[in-house]
Amino acid sequence: MIDPAPEDIYMGPWAPRNVPWVEMACYFGGAMLVAALGTWWILKRGGRIGLDEPDTRRKLHEKAIPRLGGAPIFLAVGLASLVAGYIGGLGWTRWLPVAICNALMFSVGFVDDLKPLGAKVKLVGQIGTALILYALGISIDMLSNPFGEGSVALGWWSLPLTLIWLVSIPNIVNLIDGMDGLAGGFGLFLCLTLAFLGYYGSQPDVMVVSLAMAGALAGFLIFNLPPAKIFLGDGGAYFIGFFIASVSLFTANKGSVIGALLVIIIALGVPILDTLFAIIRRGIRGVSIFNADAEHIHHRLILLGYSKGRALAAMYSVCLALSLVGLSILVTKGIALPVAGSFLFLLALAAARYLGYVRSWSNFRTQISETMERRRQREFFRAYGRVLDFEVERCENLESFATLFHHGLERMGLSMRARARSSPEILTLGEGQQCTIYHPQDDADPSEWHLRLDVLVPALDRCLDKWRALPPCIEQESPSPSIPPSATA
Repeated sequence: MIDPAPEDIYMGPWAPRNVPWVEMACYFGGAMLVAALGTWWILKRGGRIGLDEPDTRRKLHEKAIPRLGGAPIFLAVGLASLVAGYIGGLGWTRWLPVAICNALMFSVGFVDDLKPLGAKVKLVGQIGTALILYALGISIDMLSNPFGEGSVALGWWSLPLTLIWLVSIPNIVNLIDGMDGLAGGFGLFLCLTLAFLGYYGSQPDVMVVSLAMAGALAGFLIFNLPPAKIFLGDGGAYFIGFFIASVSLFTANKGSVIGALLVIIIALGVPILDTLFAIIRRGIRGVSIFNADAEHIHHRLILLGYSKGRALAAMYSVCLALSLVGLSILVTKGIALPVAGSFLFLLALAAARYLGYVRSWSNFRTQISETMERRRQREFFRAYGRVLDFEVERCENLESFATLFHHGLERMGLSMRARARSSPEILTLGEGQQCTIYHPQDDADPSEWHLRLDVLVPALDRCLDKWRALPPCIEQESPSPSIPPSATA
């Protein structure tokens, strides 16, 4: 009988080894160094691709800024994971599905940073990536009772819940990526929270990847804190969000992920609250939930007089506090859950009032009525914009359309020439041309007129396509050199 080779004695399922703290620090520091050097290289050698241009509305930075910050973060985490897999800190088989799908999610956003794909295409890519991860065995199959024994098998609910989790977190992170250092800093706190979950659950491999991502974000933040020299872009935001969502499914034993999910949900309290406010706000106003605006929490803090630095520090503080609240639920085995729920509810009420989303609780019904009236006005503008869009197809020449366009503007209370108590609004069209429309001065927020007048852009774009000119009475301006021809209002 032949004795087994020494290496055969130890063959079997991969088990994580105890990773020394010095090695953990090396993963964090190495990823930080790679991300910082990669970001510096992009700033020094970056060309004219992937630039975020100012638009005088939401994007108020003074010059074009690269939005390819996700690339050095992805590179740093990838290299750290390869090193960890080679020396035994990660199991290739266990982590390969997560690595593949994180690369796919990053690619969806990175391609959009180079050339806009559109919200629907990106959503299809996100759902497809989540389905691949689910098919590879990463899913939420059972939910354990955080207060004690017992669990609930999800059955066919496993698929929709897993997809919602894997798709919603990247979009939540992307939604808050509207201020220098915000999404990157939140990602840093959340990855440190994931690292603690890995430590608490005796899963050093979870600690390794979480600390690598935290280090990469720390290196990127050197150049992303106010005033930012580079932005995350969709690639970076999607990568951070999907990383958090996928790795959180590894932070508890198979079938009992409720504790980890609760911790992440509470730690994500600020971006979730911001998303909730945005959905309610846009739903009441009758605009698409994908329609960007300048009324997120960080925008409101700036309006209240906060500097960018103070606003960022305030939001970091709340994120840190919520991360600790979430971890307290895990450590106390669910006992702190009612306290955490009450805290989040009171935080939401206080934030809605302090940030001005609710002017006064006693006059809340009046505010809703005013909002609904503005919604009806916007629906009227939208309907007339569609009529003008159809009229371009029906009219035989530019002169006949110009007459109808002038009449349409009069019906909407607008003008192509300056009048007493009127304000100009510059519309940027698909070919880089700009025109000025005048609207009456009132107490409406400027963003409200942005939404109303943007409905004219499709008709004017069709006008350019059909006749290569705009109605002669429209005030036209030379294209701004800071806005590329592909930009739209």
